[in-house]
Amino acid sequence: MLKIGIAEDDHKIADLLKSALEENGYQVEIVFNGIDAMDRFLNANYDLLIVDIMMPGLSGIQVCKRLRENNDQTPVLLLTAMGSVDDKVTGLDAGADDYLVKPFHLKELLARVSALLRRQNPVKNILDHQLTFEDLIMDTSSKEVTRAGKNIELSAKEFVLLELFLRNPNRLLSRQYIAEKAWDINFDTGTNVIDVYVNFLRKKIDKHFERKLIHTKINMGYIFK
Repeated sequence: MLKIGIAEDDHKIADLLKSALEENGYQVEIVFNGIDAMDRFLNANYDLLIVDIMMPGLSGIQVCKRLRENNDQTPVLLLTAMGSVDDKVTGLDAGADDYLVKPFHLKELLARVSALLRRQNPVKNILDHQLTFEDLIMDTSSKEVTRAGKNIELSAKEFVLLELFLRNPNRLLSRQYIAEKAWDINFDTGTNVIDVYVNFLRKKIDKHFERKLIHTKINMGYIFK
């Protein structure tokens, strides 16, 4: 699992970033000032750092400069409310790899994170496209799914649903959570669309295999285990 460090003094933004990144399969650690960022991040085992410029102790610019001065080449994505060309140039000159201006959409941040990680380690990225559980393998790049070496054809929505399960193994997922994450809608208690698609998926990944992966918790939801 790829490891990302966040240095952001706004606790609400830091928690939002952490939740979004963890939902996309990253391991995340947070610090809230520049001094702690240097103590935690310098020459540590991180794949990417997301650093706010305006922080107490040391600014994000100072953190980035000191990392580079100590030959730490971990990719750095700077966050700031300052969006002028000169501000961006200052950040990039300090050694940052990318620059994102607040407010930003989480989809854009996730896209930039993915791009920086691909640039940093293209070989490792191939493995990051694969999600595995037991004998089931999903390739999120080629959209291929196999179980016990057998190809399984899924619809677009079935693929999204299976990916959600694979990113949350051994965790009870409520119908409301599935609706919000896989369908991006508020759950309507009067519809059985979630149950219908779970059954579609079961028929393809469980029906012809002795070991079942999708389990129902009555009146609670589903668990992939």
